[in-house]
Amino acid sequence: MSTDRQVDRHAQFRAREEQIFDMAEQLLLDSGEGGMTLDTLALHLDLAKGTLYKHFQSKDELFLHLIIRHEQALLDLVLSSTGVFQELLLTYMQHLLNHPQRTSLLHQLEERLAAGGTGLTALFSDLYRVRKHRLRRIVPLTNTYLESINSHLSTRDYLAAIWAIAQGGSAILNSSFYQRYLGERDSLKQVLINQMIMLPHPQPPH
Repeated sequence: MSTDRQVDRHAQFRAREEQIFDMAEQLLLDSGEGGMTLDTLALHLDLAKGTLYKHFQSKDELFLHLIIRHEQALLDLVLSSTGVFQELLLTYMQHLLNHPQRTSLLHQLEERLAAGGTGLTALFSDLYRVRKHRLRRIVPLTNTYLESINSHLSTRDYLAAIWAIAQGGSAILNSSFYQRYLGERDSLKQVLINQMIMLPHPQPPH
């Protein structure tokens, strides 16, 4: 019976943690980093502020948890994919470009935390472990795909280009200045994805 109660408490703890992280991400997207305070988070969740500290020790630690959750979602997409590289590329880029605000904010947060965050070493290790897991799945698929089309592009350069275009495209889609001139957002997303599909193909001689 004691074990059952422990299981229930653990499940309740995890469920509350998911609620905290979901609300924190929503507040971050709505109000930016400066507007996502722990007081506001506690108020929205109707929790004591001390309860929040049972799940993380600081706001920076909370932000890093959100980044890890995002990376885990990307890993889950990769692991659930059929293994067809083009489908994986489409899924990955759509995941980032369809949520440009989140993509840009989390990238900016990670850069700040990596440069000046304290007490985050263990969580950064968790983050990098998730990314390495994803790469162990992606790299062989990319190698096979590039070989199948006789591409001279290296796997490293191709994956770096995909990441850069997804991040850069997200920044443009999230920019209030560029949004005035974008017109149809979906067409820009499709252009960026098509560019990454065509990039490694050998160019015909002129």
